[in-house]
Amino acid sequence: MNNFKRALASGAAAVALAGGLLGASAGSAGAAESDCPEGAVCIYPEGKSADTSKPTDIYWSRGVHKLYNQENRHWVYNNQTDGWTVRLCKGGNGTDCGPKLAPDWLYWRDLSPINSILIEP
Repeated sequence: MNNFKRALASGAAAVALAGGLLGASAGSAGAAESDCPEGAVCIYPEGKSADTSKPTDIYWSRGVHKLYNQENRHWVYNNQTDGWTVRLCKGGNGTDCGPKLAPDWLYWRDLSPINSILIEP
């Protein structure tokens, strides 16, 4: 099982647990894998499951990318190739960044304080 599926499975378990209270359910990882192209970083809609929704933002190139109107919790999927990482940054110019997010992993993050992402080798 690749890292994406492991992360999605653990996230789906949390969603399923909360879903018992909210009436939500978890789906398969296949949809999210196909909706986020290989070599890209994808951000999914606020509070939506990455396995049942399409990305709202797709980033292909290295460097700093500004984020706009991304509030609260979102799934961020680093589907980069060649070991490239992603960092979520509070500064709009790629400064004040958090830890590196490894490739082929899906992350559940609060994007309210995030103003840019940094894609780097």
